[in-house]
Amino acid sequence: MSDAKFVAVTDASFNEQVLAASGPVLLKFEADWCGPCQAMKPMIEDIARDYDGRLTVATMDVDANSQTPYRFGVRGVPTVLLFKGGEVIGQKVGLPRKAELTALLDAKLS
Repeated sequence: MSDAKFVAVTDASFNEQVLAASGPVLLKFEADWCGPCQAMKPMIEDIARDYDGRLTVATMDVDANSQTPYRFGVRGVPTVLLFKGGEVIGQKVGLPRKAELTALLDAKLS
C-alpha cells in the first residue's frame, strides 16, 4: 500500500515505531500462511486510509519476529493491538468485522 501511515514493524524497530510513536498505533500481528490474516488485509488497508492522520497502521510478521508477539502474549494470528503512549489500550483476536474494529478505534481514539 502506498499510504505512508501503513508500515511494517520488526522486533528491532518495535520500540521506535510503536512504543515511542507520537500518536496511536494499530499493530496487526500476522503470518503469510494465515488465511484470516490475508482476508483481513483489505480491512486494514481501509482503516489506514480512513484513519490517516489520526492513527498509524502497522503489521508484524510473527514468523520473522518472535520477541514482540511473545512479549505481548500473542498466541494466535491475526491479533490486533492498539497502542497509545507506549501502552496497549485495545485488542482484537481473530478476524473481526470491520465495524467491530472501527468501533474499538472510535471509542479509544476519541
